[in-house]
Amino acid sequence: MPSARSLVYVKLIAAMAMWGGTWVAGRIIAQELSAPLAVASLRFVLSGLAVGGFMLLSAGRIPVPQTGGDWGLIWALGFFGIFLYGLCFFFGLQRIPAGRGALVVALNPVVIVITAWLIGKERMTPRKAIGSLIAFAGCLTVIGNGDPLALFQGSVGLGEWLIIGCVLSWTAYTFIGWQATHRFSPLATTLYASLSGAVLLGLAALVQGDIDPASWSWRVWAGMGFLAIFGTAIAYTWFTDAVHRLGAGHASIFINLVPVFAVLQAALLLDERLGLAVLAGGALVISGVWLTSYQKGKTT
Repeated sequence: MPSARSLVYVKLIAAMAMWGGTWVAGRIIAQELSAPLAVASLRFVLSGLAVGGFMLLSAGRIPVPQTGGDWGLIWALGFFGIFLYGLCFFFGLQRIPAGRGALVVALNPVVIVITAWLIGKERMTPRKAIGSLIAFAGCLTVIGNGDPLALFQGSVGLGEWLIIGCVLSWTAYTFIGWQATHRFSPLATTLYASLSGAVLLGLAALVQGDIDPASWSWRVWAGMGFLAIFGTAIAYTWFTDAVHRLGAGHASIFINLVPVFAVLQAALLLDERLGLAVLAGGALVISGVWLTSYQKGKTT
């Protein structure tokens, strides 16, 4: 029978596979709709309802935030992890393919590990440093189609920079989520982040206009359903639980697997081509994940 720690790793990897699929679903929605924020808002309303329903069935109650600090955490989670991330995600995917966008997010664990080290939350070991550098090099190589300096030379477009915005907003969400798990369960954290983020996205959608659900194709509805249930309700909860049990930097290293899953799924479902740079970068990403996450014993 697998240990509790092993189960955390299995669920964490499964969450990464689901997040890989969100890039495919997001690309489909972004290509079909010029104003995707209404879909983004409804996604998180549905995911919040799913999580809330599960909490009622399993625990019989939904905890209510008690203090101003609790509400501050909730709105910070919704702003950075849902609203700001959603803006960068959908508008970025209007400009670049799903696989390429997901590969930019491989920068995420590197930023989180370095941030955790800089603020004194986690220890930087030689293995973590080498693994992070290898993953970082792989990501830059893919972004630049073989030129790892392209990002720094201004040779990438707005789409890539918007996805980098996803990296920065997700870094903020990860550390705010780490604080939130000291006050709420992973399910409650996902619930309140989803609902607060949905409110902010809904307001942005009203400002943007062009909301017509009757015109959405089955592909848009199916993509939104996947994003809501698998990409949010399940994956966010499992990731938040892993952050609580393993630490922010350690759990976030597994985000390097998201672009690998995304590229594979995009090749199968969207017929996006896999070039040598993508394959080489993916190999570096996997190597970085292994080096950084392999540990003989539990660390902070």
